[in-house]
Amino acid sequence: MSRSDVLPFPHRRLAWAELQACSNFTFLTGGSHPEEYMDRAALLGLSAVAIADVNSVAGIVRAHTRAREIARQVAERQEFDRTIGLIGPPVPPGFRRSVSAHIYNTPRLLPAAKIVLREGLSATLLPKTRVGWGQLCRLISRGRLRADKGGCDLEFDDLLEFGGDQLILLHAPPALNVQPGAPSWVSHLRRLTRRFAEDVMLLLSPRYDGQDEEHFARIAALAERHSLPLVASAAPIMHHGARRRLTDTLTAIRLGVRVDALGRSAQANAEQRLRSPEEAAILFQAYPQALHKTAEVVEQLTFSLNALRYEYPSELSAGENPSDRLRRLAYEGLAWRYPSGASERVKKIIGHELQLIAKLNYEPYFLTVHDIVAFARSRGILCQGRGSAANSVVCYCLGVTSVSPEIGTMVFERFVSEARNEPPDIDVDFEHERREEVIQHIYERYGRHRAGLCATVVHYRGKRAIREVGRAMGLSEDTIGALSSQLWGFFSTKGLEAERMAEIGLDGSDPRLRQTMALIYEVIGFPRHLSQHVGGFIITDGRLDELVPIENASMEGRTVICWDKDDIDSLGILKVDILALGMLTCIRKAFDLISAHHGVEYTLATLPPEDPAVYDMLCRADSLGVFQVESRAQMNFLPRMRPRCFYDLVIEVAIIRPGPIQGDMVHPYIRRRNGEEPVSFPSDALGAVLGKTLGVPLFQEQAMQIAIVGAGFTPEQADRLRRSLATFKKHGNVSEFKTLFMNGMQRNGYDEDFAARCFSQIEGFGAYGFPESHAASFALLVYASSWLKYHHPGIFACALLNAQPMGFYAPAQIVRDACAHGVQLRPICVNASYWDNVMEPDGAGGLALRLGFRQIQAMREEDVAWLTAARGNGYQDVDAVWRKAGVSPKMIQALAEADAFHSLGLSRREALWAAKAITAERPLPLFAQDLEGENIAEDPAYLPQMTKGEEVVEDYVSMRMTLRAHPVALIRHRLTPGMGQSPAAPTVLGASEDQKPNRIMKHRPIHSDSKLRLVR
Repeated sequence: MSRSDVLPFPHRRLAWAELQACSNFTFLTGGSHPEEYMDRAALLGLSAVAIADVNSVAGIVRAHTRAREIARQVAERQEFDRTIGLIGPPVPPGFRRSVSAHIYNTPRLLPAAKIVLREGLSATLLPKTRVGWGQLCRLISRGRLRADKGGCDLEFDDLLEFGGDQLILLHAPPALNVQPGAPSWVSHLRRLTRRFAEDVMLLLSPRYDGQDEEHFARIAALAERHSLPLVASAAPIMHHGARRRLTDTLTAIRLGVRVDALGRSAQANAEQRLRSPEEAAILFQAYPQALHKTAEVVEQLTFSLNALRYEYPSELSAGENPSDRLRRLAYEGLAWRYPSGASERVKKIIGHELQLIAKLNYEPYFLTVHDIVAFARSRGILCQGRGSAANSVVCYCLGVTSVSPEIGTMVFERFVSEARNEPPDIDVDFEHERREEVIQHIYERYGRHRAGLCATVVHYRGKRAIREVGRAMGLSEDTIGALSSQLWGFFSTKGLEAERMAEIGLDGSDPRLRQTMALIYEVIGFPRHLSQHVGGFIITDGRLDELVPIENASMEGRTVICWDKDDIDSLGILKVDILALGMLTCIRKAFDLISAHHGVEYTLATLPPEDPAVYDMLCRADSLGVFQVESRAQMNFLPRMRPRCFYDLVIEVAIIRPGPIQGDMVHPYIRRRNGEEPVSFPSDALGAVLGKTLGVPLFQEQAMQIAIVGAGFTPEQADRLRRSLATFKKHGNVSEFKTLFMNGMQRNGYDEDFAARCFSQIEGFGAYGFPESHAASFALLVYASSWLKYHHPGIFACALLNAQPMGFYAPAQIVRDACAHGVQLRPICVNASYWDNVMEPDGAGGLALRLGFRQIQAMREEDVAWLTAARGNGYQDVDAVWRKAGVSPKMIQALAEADAFHSLGLSRREALWAAKAITAERPLPLFAQDLEGENIAEDPAYLPQMTKGEEVVEDYVSMRMTLRAHPVALIRHRLTPGMGQSPAAPTVLGASEDQKPNRIMKHRPIHSDSKLRLVR
């Protein structure tokens, strides 16, 4: 064989493609991102790369997106070279041009997956067509749904069922020798070749152990024996050899051992990397037929993820097409929302919106959201839509949102645009306690083969990286703890590590520590595992599992796809966000309480609008518990903002965010609002964008409009900027637009300082963006919760407590704030309380708030259900709770510790003494009924009365709150002499606390309790 047959020469270049690259989405195995493989392939001159992770296609879309970006950059460079010319001096006459990097190379992505079966057989599958892709997705789904989260259980019959329209690159058996191989492997091979004929090939890949020549010879003999064609692959697990150490570290983390103890599991060298055509020619020089077959295979594989055509559910109903149905529902809702008749402006807007929706074929999407919301309302579940498309007259009439679009200044085309052809954005928030009902309804209606939640990729961040890499590198737990607690946030300040380490007593020059820190920095951003998105649903007209594999989530009853929201956005797949919001639970419970006690029915849309008293309350920063404006930063800002109308609340919600703060937009806006600074606009064009916010950009939409209007971004550039904002935390690539933005602003005559502040704001939005469309929906909840707090403070506090855990403040602070607003609070009582906190008559024509058993940390709702059901006319003593309700002794002790028996005349200590006497789970049959005083007389126990301080401490231990006194009030006289008196101790006939006669108890506990100070 001549080397010229395989080596690339100027007159003939080898078309080399990698058919099996393992990315880091084979978690804790692959050492490179899918994007890095594409970048490296472009540089090395590869024609294509197949990302083939083990039983997964989770990383494929990222590689696909990067391949498109490479193609875009190459097209821009080619256009530049055609119009401007090549950069640099020309080659002098008589000189040969030196070899340069493959700057015009655009490698293709070959979708693939490495399938590993329970029988031990493994193969790389590459779809040839869209049908083949569907078969691959169904195959992976079969294995994933059969196993727990993260697992995949596939058998050979599954491969036979779903192996069609794919190239099957069979891996040689592990125990390969000169014999034919394991009989089971041979039998599987024969069944595959009978079923799929020429689509089955044998993969020739090295082991990089110094014996590849013999290894290749055995594989070639096996292929010849079974008449299989050979295809070549370098089987890389990293894009560059520099990742060897990190790959070994990931292996150590996966195996739970130290790097030093990896043994044969470690990489023997750095050879298992992506190879250039020249390197591949040398590696497989003895097998040119494998190289040529590889090139032929690549030519056959024409399937691309661009061929995926997502089809939204048609939503046909009773012979009505989606367009007619949406129009009918919209105009029915128009009559419902405007009973006195809609204005001509609203009628014109809804007609225009329906026309645009029909033109873009988005009717099914809006109908799906409507049907989900309609289901929630039929179950009494409060919900509220938000997002760009949600702030429209159509969504307002469909009941998706309660924010009237007339309040804001939304422009529908800004969000559902024919020019940009972007999918609409509607998020729907549901009560956090009842969202699961909605999720299960979606599964039931569409089927799990048509609906699934998006994934969320959990990446390595500071603390996890330090913890796992540190253990793998053999650092002590003390060292790991010190690094994790002190240095987890220093990744943005490179160069300070040694100084920071010295501060906590570590030697930054230690070789092992330096190597560990380098690996920690390198692993940051690597995917660790898949989790489920908070609520992004993908719903399809056909089978979802033919579009993307489906797998089980860790939460029972949920299934998820393997792509995250950025992946589906890249592919143009629509999702409906089914989100949970605790404040909606609180508001719905408050509405129910108002209806029960006052007989008035309220909804978010029917609350009395623009109440001056509510705005007065907010101006006083009296907003504890109010949605979105309860933080200290918001409380400090409210008196300066002085909101007087709904749109002021929209601004209030959006302004205390990283974007406006980082862009230094907050203070200029306040100065202009208060008349301390004139309102001016950088230009008339930007005046149209910034007019409603006094010339200061506050919303994410405004930042994007500045990029288009001010910096001259094209729609395509603006779309890339928008996507980079959405993925800033993951990739941090917003800053790459800075030069383009600053040059554009300067070219259009804008001040450099203004341009810099605007871009700083854009970067802030990348960290946490907040658009006006979302702020408007949140502002409605701000107003609703403020209205409830002002007009019904007791009911609001009750609902807030019943919706816990949520919000910014603990129950103790909510209770204290309710007291400050004149609400009468009553303690937990075994004869009057329920699981939830309730409102009850206060005897003076008002309502008092009775604390519920849910405030006791140790109580369970199931036990409380038995307790309240068996209560009848009330319990007379502690034993009665045990005998009548069958509550466990542990729960009775929890009631006693919370002082729930005070209405029976028992102090906390007395009730606990009686509860300790109960040791059996159930009373014996003989003693199950009341013995009518025939109990055995026992010696009395003398228990000292608890001081007020002890009572307060026990309240916080059992309930995390107290109705007695603030803890600081007990020591106020010590902290500030003269401003308080020592709390008087309870006395009887003038006796001091220590002299007070003790109560006599007639129950003797079986076990003593260290918390009780007993006096005999």
